[in-house]
Amino acid sequence: MKRNWYRRMLLSYFPIFMFTVTILIFLSFIVVNDISHKETVKADRIKTDYMADRLSRSLKGIELDVLEEVEKNDRYRDFLNVGLTGENSQVIFDVVDSMRALADSDSLLDSIYVYRNEDKQVLTRSGLVSWEAFADRAFVEHALANPDIHGWSELRSYHEFSTEKDKRVISVYKREPLPFGTEGLVVINVDMYAVEQMIRSMNNGELSFVDVRDASGTLLFSTSSADRTEGDEAGGKVLNRIPFGLTGWTFESGIAAGQLFMWVSVISYVWIVIGVLTVAFAIFYIIYITRKNYKPIRVMMNRIESIQLREDAFGRKMDELSMIDHTLESLIQQTADFEKQQRENLLVSRRQLFHDLMQGEGAANAQERLTKLGLLPAGEKPEQLAFVVVEIGRYRDFRSDFSSRDQHTLKFALTNVLQELAQADGMYGWAEWIAENRMGLIVGLGADRPDARRQIRQFADKGRLWAAEHLRLSLLFGVGNAVREWERIGESCKSAVDALRHKMSLGKQAVVMSEDLPDAAGRKWYAYVQHASGLVKEFRLLTGQWRAQLDMLFAHMEKDCMKDEDIRTVLQTMMDMLGSELAEMSEELRVYFKGPEAGAIVSAADETATLEELKALYSERLTEVYRIYVSHSETKNHRAMITELKSYIEENFENPDLSLKHLSDRFHISGKYASYLFKEEFNMKFVDFIVQLRMERAEELLAETEEPVQSIALKVGYANAITFGRVFKRVVGVTPGDYRKLKFKPGKARHAGDI
Repeated sequence: MKRNWYRRMLLSYFPIFMFTVTILIFLSFIVVNDISHKETVKADRIKTDYMADRLSRSLKGIELDVLEEVEKNDRYRDFLNVGLTGENSQVIFDVVDSMRALADSDSLLDSIYVYRNEDKQVLTRSGLVSWEAFADRAFVEHALANPDIHGWSELRSYHEFSTEKDKRVISVYKREPLPFGTEGLVVINVDMYAVEQMIRSMNNGELSFVDVRDASGTLLFSTSSADRTEGDEAGGKVLNRIPFGLTGWTFESGIAAGQLFMWVSVISYVWIVIGVLTVAFAIFYIIYITRKNYKPIRVMMNRIESIQLREDAFGRKMDELSMIDHTLESLIQQTADFEKQQRENLLVSRRQLFHDLMQGEGAANAQERLTKLGLLPAGEKPEQLAFVVVEIGRYRDFRSDFSSRDQHTLKFALTNVLQELAQADGMYGWAEWIAENRMGLIVGLGADRPDARRQIRQFADKGRLWAAEHLRLSLLFGVGNAVREWERIGESCKSAVDALRHKMSLGKQAVVMSEDLPDAAGRKWYAYVQHASGLVKEFRLLTGQWRAQLDMLFAHMEKDCMKDEDIRTVLQTMMDMLGSELAEMSEELRVYFKGPEAGAIVSAADETATLEELKALYSERLTEVYRIYVSHSETKNHRAMITELKSYIEENFENPDLSLKHLSDRFHISGKYASYLFKEEFNMKFVDFIVQLRMERAEELLAETEEPVQSIALKVGYANAITFGRVFKRVVGVTPGDYRKLKFKPGKARHAGDI
């Protein structure tokens, strides 16, 4: 093979060599130039900062002076009162004089005007202007639509009258009266031309330039040329950009074109000698290092040639570097494919072994397979094993709250966290997902951990709290029986799955232990049916005691630790028994048992996670049915009951003990039903009805007798004159004493506005 690579290496260094020599020659110029440039940028920035700061203080001073004058001068507040302005025209002259004095006091201030909301009149330095004749209406309308904006506006055109020429101004407005009034606006306009002149006065146009741009980057003005537009080239290189927060502008500054600095560098003879020696040494070193570096490449090429790797896939000849690259690429690809296949095989083997252990199959050589797969350190064997099923609570909410990618990420994180928590507690942990919302976890404990049940419960509580705090996940743990052989993991798995079937009755702390499961032989199903029958009976009798029966039913189910499906079966049986008694009484009741409402409660019950939630669901539904049933049962006597209640109250409203409970005991109806009758018939609450009768009687006694207020209070059902007086004033509008002094006729004074 020709030694073409040697020549390529040798020649490839020469451009670098020449480049290095060039850098050495101009290094001194670059260093000096860079130092000078940095100093220039620094000086230019100080100058531009000074401009921006002076303009900022000027704008703030204008705003502060105007607002201070508006705050101290009461004439501005008087102008907002249309009636006062009409009576005293001097107010307008005083405000105009004040605005003129403010405008004359500052060269930047162009004008001030005050807008009055009440009659849409604008007061300028020229006098009072009607809304139709005012040319700056658009800005005022914008200010009224955006009352919370307090900063300076963008550059805009302004003139008070349609006949005037436009001026370029920036404006700020404040609500009157200060600071957050709603009666008008004070608008302050700053002349943009004066701002430009102030900036130009602080800049030497022959040496530097300053460009001012708005928030969108549009050029507002430049000191380099009075008539320069946005499309013109810059007056020089921009060195600094200073943001101006008050108006959203940006100050751009730099050195003016045509004023470049002339740099003069002196190169000493000593430096020339050093440069020549450096070049000579570099040439010698390049030849030496090229020969040295080529030797390993030659050795590699000999080895590659020995395996006849001389042509690529398309039959083209390759040089040394291409051959090496092709060979390495092939080896890397083969290694990556092998490692990927190994990882996939390892994951599949781990999952297969996990499921075999769950099913109780192939567990004879489990210890050996675990060691081979790296899941169990060699020589280590847990003395006690238990299977834990971890279920994500409210899985439907979990799927709706997180995207598919986030779900996988959270599941992966949860798997690693639970394994690490187990290891932190000195236990062996191996977790795999066995269903969409369930994870299986095999935990192992050593011989020095005798209380395995307590240790596993503590671990489950710790994992549940960690997931709730960091991942916002609600976890349920079903813990199987502890076993001593890997072959019996399947038994622990079955007991763990069975434990989760009792999560509503046993899972108050979200951890269900298989040892807590009840003995099914001792459960008496007829007792649950008896409770349900008692609830239906109390429902029919309208005694209101059905709630106690419901509490008793749920207490027994919790005590017996029933399975979730058994609990739902008992409750559905109860609803079927109640439906057979009530469904045919009315169409409104029938839909709760045979219509869509019946399916809705079944679906809602399936989504509940705790026994308390299930009890609240059925209690709410039964309350709705009970209300409808009571209303239906008492409809026949509705009118007679209302008449009797009304008559009784009108005869006994002076009784201080008259209340809903009193009516309930007197007429043998519930207090809620009595309240419902009043709301239905009189469109007012029972309490309001009693107060109305008592106040009407009190008005008669106050107007027609000279009895003391205390005596009248007792006669109309109040224990003391203080309570009576407070209620009387709230209803009538005046105190009892004032009512008697004013000699109102009974029933006439109902509002304080009538006095």
